[in-house]
Amino acid sequence: MVLALSSITVNAAELSKSPTPTTSSKHHKRHASAKAGNKVSPAHGAHRQFVASTTTSGARKALIDASDDLALKSSAAMVMDQDTGEVLAVKNPDVVLPIASLTKLMTALVVVEAKLPMDEILEIGSDDVDTTRHTFSRLTVGTRLRRDELLLLALMSSENRAAMALSRNYPGGRTAFISRMNIKAQALGMTSTHYADPAGLLNQSVSTARDLSRLLSAANAEPLIRSDTTQPEGTVIVKGRTLTFVNTNRLVRGAGDWDIALQKTGFTNEAGRCLVMEVSMLNRRLAMVFLDSNGTLTRYADAARVRRRLELEAKALAPAQHLPAATVATAASAKS
Repeated sequence: MVLALSSITVNAAELSKSPTPTTSSKHHKRHASAKAGNKVSPAHGAHRQFVASTTTSGARKALIDASDDLALKSSAAMVMDQDTGEVLAVKNPDVVLPIASLTKLMTALVVVEAKLPMDEILEIGSDDVDTTRHTFSRLTVGTRLRRDELLLLALMSSENRAAMALSRNYPGGRTAFISRMNIKAQALGMTSTHYADPAGLLNQSVSTARDLSRLLSAANAEPLIRSDTTQPEGTVIVKGRTLTFVNTNRLVRGAGDWDIALQKTGFTNEAGRCLVMEVSMLNRRLAMVFLDSNGTLTRYADAARVRRRLELEAKALAPAQHLPAATVATAASAKS
């Protein structure tokens, strides 16, 4: 009988939920519970299920039973087929969490859609300096770069001052820019998302794994964002000196065989280590979202776990695809 590629799915009731934004105090409570063993209220997506779409043979059922727990280490995750909308892996998809520099994907989307001159020279000012976390930057006050160079640095190497300068040089200034970020989020159906700043430095910039899969789809429609997020390194001239910046994603910098069309990383102590990617594998275009991972490599390991699972399923499916028609018919008859 023919075996269908199984899916790691969530039940229909969970997929139909329409989460609403939470207040800051509720968010911190939920975030704490998510970090403490991922024990969160079922109303916010705690249900996690890995189910085969069909288990039509003993061998197939054994494979599913042996790998029905991916043991994802991220507090929240979602993997979705971007073309069909099929959810392949899910864990706490509606828990609202700080998203750190994943915020910069929306920053980039607002910049690109504004259609401002990309060759316009912008200057890093004192208002672009991080006075909240005091993060380091090689873009000193007075640095002058083109808008497209600042966008590259914000996306590729997660440069905070670059993101801040881009927002400050938006029509109406940073306040109007942040307002536009939130308007765009609502337009995309990101109902549990709120942006408080363009760099992700504030804990009030929050989202969910489900919402971020929607942002990935929108950002992927912009060639410049795809290119900037997947460039391994780049150079800019800062006050007469050539500075090299590298991609924050080790999968992009490395010589691995990941086919990444778009990505962004993020990290703060409160948000943990975050990763979103649009990847191609097994002839599918997948959105991968991993939030609040503890270890430096954990988010990448979670992506690898999902990939291995899907590859195992594809391998199990392959022999059945070539069964003679008579064999398939006989097997189906015997089962009935």
